[in-house]
Amino acid sequence: MGPPPKNAGRTISQEAFDEVVKENIDDLGMDPTEALQDAIETLTLQGVDLSGIVTCVPGEGSVKDNPVIQCLDRLNQLNSDPNNQIGDEIVDGLDKLSELCNSEGSGNSAIASRNGAVELICSICSRVPTGCQRALVSALKAMASLLHDLQSREAFRASGGPRLLLGVLTDGVENIDILSSGFAVVAAAATCNEVIKESFMELKIDELILRALSVKSEGIVESLYDSIRVLLTPDDSRVLASQVYGYARKFAKIGIAGALVDSLCAGLSSPTLVSASIALKAVAVNDEICTTISENGGIDAVLQCIDDSSEQGNKTVAKVCCSLLTKLAGSDTNKSIIVQKGMDRLIKLSGRFSDDPSVLQEIMSLISVLSLRSPENAARAIEAGAGELAIQAMQNFPAAQQLQRNSCLMIRNLVVRNPENRTIMLNSGVEKCIRKAKQTHASCKEAATDALRDLGLDDYNL
Repeated sequence: MGPPPKNAGRTISQEAFDEVVKENIDDLGMDPTEALQDAIETLTLQGVDLSGIVTCVPGEGSVKDNPVIQCLDRLNQLNSDPNNQIGDEIVDGLDKLSELCNSEGSGNSAIASRNGAVELICSICSRVPTGCQRALVSALKAMASLLHDLQSREAFRASGGPRLLLGVLTDGVENIDILSSGFAVVAAAATCNEVIKESFMELKIDELILRALSVKSEGIVESLYDSIRVLLTPDDSRVLASQVYGYARKFAKIGIAGALVDSLCAGLSSPTLVSASIALKAVAVNDEICTTISENGGIDAVLQCIDDSSEQGNKTVAKVCCSLLTKLAGSDTNKSIIVQKGMDRLIKLSGRFSDDPSVLQEIMSLISVLSLRSPENAARAIEAGAGELAIQAMQNFPAAQQLQRNSCLMIRNLVVRNPENRTIMLNSGVEKCIRKAKQTHASCKEAATDALRDLGLDDYNL
């Protein structure tokens, strides 16, 4: 682990903050409202992180009047009594805490975690008797709402949260509510925290995930797919080298990639299709895994979803599935399969969503990868209509920077090893489109220059 980020804010205790407000009143003669506002502004300018600090006007309220603090105080009272069983009052308190912390823009989650909520809920979870599923679900939902930053996640880790959570999930793997709320905690805890990812892997969460994926249930466990994505995302800026690549290989080796392919086979009828596709993309980290996914029917399943998204006008599914195919096309074997089975379908998809640059740019990114170092695939793409797609998209959406850049990248791959394609593209007026993109968008300059050069134009640097 490295040092904290340089831009990490300084912190202050609730007591110290209250003292600053009091000094403004006593020493500077400010009225209470002015004293509070001055304290907030001054400390913020000094780079102090005030998240989790209860700010109230002296004389009009106190920290103890804050509903989050009141809720935590009552839960602490109930939990500290060894004779008190985990009953309806604790469950109601946990549900109230979740409601408060999920209030958008309230800052309640920070207040709760700063005042010991994470440690408290870990303690409550450890006391919940086997079979008391309602209490566990309420506690897990509350925990997921609390894990929002490094400090809260570290409190979870220090309290033995990973081991406790894996125990709860293992015992409740047949219960859809336990799975849903529990994996929501996994995703929240592992976000931007390499150490917690490692802790989960040491506890064999991969085996638990595979088991959960195989559970037949009518319920929806979107958080399960979210957990896979988070566990395999190198998002902790404090570490130089993440271990998630190795985790992805472990996931694939035990069969999670195959199980995710099965999840895609339900198609658009599944409300978790998008999450499952994103999770599968996270697992597909090397050529071997991408090939295995194809052998298990993954490419066929994704192409069917693309067809269905075209028919039903589902832009979100279209984008996610094209992005997944782009990842799977990292395998040369898969490239040939996708071109053979899917090139015409991709062009058809572009016609269906010709009014949406976000879909078009994903299609062109995919065709670009398919054509990379493959003259045969580039020829097939031009034959299917990829050249016309690029020109029409660039003409129709001149302000769409990413689309313009993806167009330039695709054009380059279509022509760099195919001299015959250069003539086709130049005769279609592509040079004008590329030069306009180069002049309009700084992000396109390099890609546009490369495209002009590979089109055989001597003045490509102009």
